Amino acid sequence: MEVRSESEVHIRSEKVPLQQGQVIQRTRLKVWFIRVCSSILIWTCLVQLIAVWELYHPRLFSGFAGYTKLSVHVEETLPSPLPLLPARNYTNNGFLQVSCNGGLNQMRAAICDMVTVARLLNLTLVVPELDKTSFWADPSNFDDIFDVRHFIASLRDEVRIIKRLPKRFSRRYGYQPLVMPPVSWSNEKYYLQQILPLFSKHQVIHFNKTDTRLANNGMPPELQKLRCRVNFQALKFTPEIEALGEKLVRMLQARGPFVALHLRYEMDMLAFSGCTHGCTEEEAEELKRLRYAFPWWKEKEIISEERRSQGLCPLTPEEAALILQALGFEKDIQIYIASGDIYGGERRIAALRAAFPKIVKKEMLLDPEELRQFQNHSSQMAALDFIVSTASNVFVPTYDGNMAKVVEGHRRYLGFRKTIRLDRKRLVQLLDMHQNGTLTWDEFTAAVRQSHEGRMGQPTRRRVIADKPKEEDYFYANPQECLCESARCDDLLGPDNSTAVR
Repeated sequence: MEVRSESEVHIRSEKVPLQQGQVIQRTRLKVWFIRVCSSILIWTCLVQLIAVWELYHPRLFSGFAGYTKLSVHVEETLPSPLPLLPARNYTNNGFLQVSCNGGLNQMRAAICDMVTVARLLNLTLVVPELDKTSFWADPSNFDDIFDVRHFIASLRDEVRIIKRLPKRFSRRYGYQPLVMPPVSWSNEKYYLQQILPLFSKHQVIHFNKTDTRLANNGMPPELQKLRCRVNFQALKFTPEIEALGEKLVRMLQARGPFVALHLRYEMDMLAFSGCTHGCTEEEAEELKRLRYAFPWWKEKEIISEERRSQGLCPLTPEEAALILQALGFEKDIQIYIASGDIYGGERRIAALRAAFPKIVKKEMLLDPEELRQFQNHSSQMAALDFIVSTASNVFVPTYDGNMAKVVEGHRRYLGFRKTIRLDRKRLVQLLDMHQNGTLTWDEFTAAVRQSHEGRMGQPTRRRVIADKPKEEDYFYANPQECLCESARCDDLLGPDNSTAVR
């Protein structure tokens, strides 16, 4: 029989609790590790869910699911957030850079067109550059106005979009892309037959002009619907712009119904168009000098009254006041002026304010500190007016420029909200007849209302004029392909409601 010494027994008894302690410690480490991993997994899932919700939670419309089915919308119903769509897998044919030109809404339409071109040609699109050299000299970049992460992610199932070119294609490294403007009002055949072959020689093509580079009509339905998807879903303003725009809307709605008047009586428009009706001789001369100062404004010698008689001038503030009264707007209606500085200042607004005392602008409603970050950024200020204009009870543009057309299209998409498209050529005739005593006020009012019965934003088909795209209806003012299902279009728009000119 083996006999252990007392010291051996003591050592063995000490090892037992030591081993038990090590086991307990390892168990605790395992539990701690599992808890940490579980927490990381839960937080990752939570962050992803929040990101997907913010990405696909529409603010201006509801019921949008992809671009295969677009219907009349009721903005009060909130859809469930859509899942993050899988990225489209395709062989990249090259990189497309684009420089947008013009104001906010001209650039907005151009971005929609360029995404569509990139999708058609299987290209990778670089986030568009915005115009910094126009009359407004706005230094804003894309991500100063639009939510760039949302823009890229929400279109990932259609086209690959990157923030910048790979370094090997950078001009800093000596690479020179092909720089060119595509032909205006082109259809998909032009891009497939003339632009796509260029990518076999040039891996990067830079479109240095992008305004109206896609046709209004005759395009495949899937491309038309993609243009809508970009416009109505992907191009969302930054959270800062959205929040301030929505605050403006809430403030106005709390005071009752309101009209958004896009009073395009601004210095740049008057100088560009040559319209000086109601201006002093000194003001007319100032506008002429400005027109000559900008070489890309091609027309220099313009006869103002001829332009006005053709309906090619924006209404003056005084004319706008008379037209709003003739259309039946009450004196106490709120009127939000959706524009920049009115040429001539308060002197030119006086007649409008006398007729409608409740005239407001964003500068009157918001604290100066709230607008400080947007000062000297005309496109960001225009984005605020865009949000208010789409939400207004009635939208009345005094000139059919890019903002008027794009807002009209948005309002159609939001349920054919009332947009009064003024027939300026007819109105100028009626205004002159009333002011020279030929028409009484009652006769003038009746004629104004009668001439605008069918110009209130009702469902209608686009007017098509073969080989005259500038004169036909603009796609973004009436994207009819995106306003109804094909089976219901005739019911909604009416089979006899076509305005095609043959």
